[in-house]
Amino acid sequence: MRVLALALMLFAAPLAAQTRCGEIVTIDPPAGGKFALSIATPEAKPNAVLILLPGGNGLSDLDADGCARALKGNSLIRSIPEFNKGGAVTALADAPAEWRGRDGLATFRAEPAHAQALGAAVREMRKRFGVPVWLVGTSRGAISAANAASRLDGDAKPDGVVITSPVSAGAKGNLPWVAHDVFMFPLDRISIPLLVVGHAKDTCLRSPPGNVPRIVEKTTAAPRRQAAIMEGGPGSDAKPGDLAACEGRQPHGFLDQESEMAAGILRFVAGGRF
Repeated sequence: MRVLALALMLFAAPLAAQTRCGEIVTIDPPAGGKFALSIATPEAKPNAVLILLPGGNGLSDLDADGCARALKGNSLIRSIPEFNKGGAVTALADAPAEWRGRDGLATFRAEPAHAQALGAAVREMRKRFGVPVWLVGTSRGAISAANAASRLDGDAKPDGVVITSPVSAGAKGNLPWVAHDVFMFPLDRISIPLLVVGHAKDTCLRSPPGNVPRIVEKTTAAPRRQAAIMEGGPGSDAKPGDLAACEGRQPHGFLDQESEMAAGILRFVAGGRF
């Protein structure tokens, strides 16, 4: 029996290692809003840190091994291996304890305290890795990224920001946060490099690709900026106006184009063009 138990332990160790997605790091900002990051590192020396801000309700529900138990279909979460292969550290953000209900981050995405919390994460990642730190937000995560990029300054200021399939058209409803979009922020205050990426086949009513260049046009203070529209991919059978069109495994989430999208983002982060 002891031999069998030892054998089981030997087999269990590598299996546990295979399920680990990242190191859990807790960010505890002075203004509150403590939250967790799952840190995954590349094999080689890192060239940048990407703080990933997923869409939807923003609740990735990280487990003890740094794996997302929710939002697994989100484009940024699916692309973590591609970012790591390209030499970037990824820091996947979870929602704070106060914002873990069904609506997740809800109105918090647009609040100054959320920007300050992300600024605390920027400081911590820069201190740990000594490389440029970028915010990367997709869909509703773009609201978080635009909020932070337009407010942060000093050592809390990220080195750049990327927003993909940004929610740029709010909606009317009983919940105030459904009306939020990236245009609610003073985009002319963004004074860091900015990349905005949309998909030509995105039929989500909240992220029309035609708004991508409009976002970039408003960021006149950005020292380097680009609007990019991806094409190709499998397309979608979701009808315009159907909420399914706003999900991750759609053109909205760059389905089957993760490698291309990640490579373009990393080129821009390195100083090139998407």
